Amino acid sequence: MPTTAAQAKVSTGTSVKTMLQLATPSTRQIQLISWGFSLDVAPGAASAVELLQTDVAATVTAHTASGLQPVDPNAPASLLTLGTSATGYTATAEGAIAAARVFDVKQIPLAAGATDLTYTYQWMPDERPIIAVSRFLRVRATFATAASNMTCWVCWDE
Repeated sequence: MPTTAAQAKVSTGTSVKTMLQLATPSTRQIQLISWGFSLDVAPGAASAVELLQTDVAATVTAHTASGLQPVDPNAPASLLTLGTSATGYTATAEGAIAAARVFDVKQIPLAAGATDLTYTYQWMPDERPIIAVSRFLRVRATFATAASNMTCWVCWDE
């Protein structure tokens, strides 16, 4: 979250890496509205960024409650579960996923200038994915040869 400094970007690394993870509590599901990311540089090889629901958490840097910003400033605080195996960013371990639902995948081609380094997707109201209770929504990047710095975000409704 930006404060007196600019919002920090995180390195994608050179293998599969969860960049952002949201953990739903056992009492509430969330509905996705939109998501997106920006990269500093084009990847050194064809790469992908995906948005998916999993049954297993990655080990992440825990997010703070103040980083979960509602669209409506009068909304109550988010009920997402916080912690290193819950809502957070820049995974250090992916965990063994047994079940997943893929909502969107953006392929990033190798050719310089072949793709915009910013991606945004917004669902129409009738097609918005729902993340079930006690599940994990992940923005996951797979960069094979050269890392890029990424900023990513998800907008949801509780």
